[in-house]
Amino acid sequence: MDEPLQTLTYARKTAIELAIQFGPKLLVALLILAAGYYVGRWVGRLADSMLAKLGLDEPLRVLLVRIVRILVLGLFLIMALQNLGVQLLPLIAGLGVAGAGVALAMQGVLGNLAAGLTILFTRPFHVGEYISIAGEEGTVDEIKLFNTVLSHPDRSRVVIPNRKIVGEILHNFGALRQLDVVVNVAYDTDVKLALATIQDLLRTHPKILQEPEPVVRVLTLADSSIRIAICPWAAVADFNAASSDVTQAVLESFRAHGIVIPLPQREVRLLGTT
Repeated sequence: MDEPLQTLTYARKTAIELAIQFGPKLLVALLILAAGYYVGRWVGRLADSMLAKLGLDEPLRVLLVRIVRILVLGLFLIMALQNLGVQLLPLIAGLGVAGAGVALAMQGVLGNLAAGLTILFTRPFHVGEYISIAGEEGTVDEIKLFNTVLSHPDRSRVVIPNRKIVGEILHNFGALRQLDVVVNVAYDTDVKLALATIQDLLRTHPKILQEPEPVVRVLTLADSSIRIAICPWAAVADFNAASSDVTQAVLESFRAHGIVIPLPQREVRLLGTT
């Protein structure tokens, strides 16, 4: 009974001595970390307001604010460790070795991170723009450090790893898209009347933009018809609806003006045999 009691007494004594020796330092270290957290938030808000005045995009602004907060918190963490008497040089060396191993194991993740930083700083596209890349297309919803999220016209979401974006050919439509509607008219049609009819309906259509000016032109002479290209611009959100509306409006206008849209025709001649 005496030996366990002595062990318990010794452990209690040791704990009290450690508490007396390191307790104040630990308390001060916790206070330093708490101060670092609140100072980091304050500096982050200040940096965010300054970056907003510079007109930076929100994803880039959020990234820079996070970096500022992490740097401030890291500075206070170093102060807390120094207060506890921790030797920082061996700790940094150990973290460097561990970091090298983690980097080898997470090459794909780090590749996405590097690509995300490249996108945020070079800004090849912005949130709200319509882009086509890596065989996918859609409206940019979010630009994150590791991936970019597109809103697809069928209301699904496409998540593309950033490393699949950097270095690829990017088609950025911006906030506008150009319709590509083709209509056929018969060869005996008054082409000037057909073009004027199309221009009139485009001028009054609520989803068709007047700037840039809509493009209406004779495209080609086909086998049994004249092909007319109708290429106005619409906002990205109105693109699909505008394309359908214009096609229907052209059909109705042509019928009202007696303009014939010919059916496909093929002339077959039978030669007599001798």
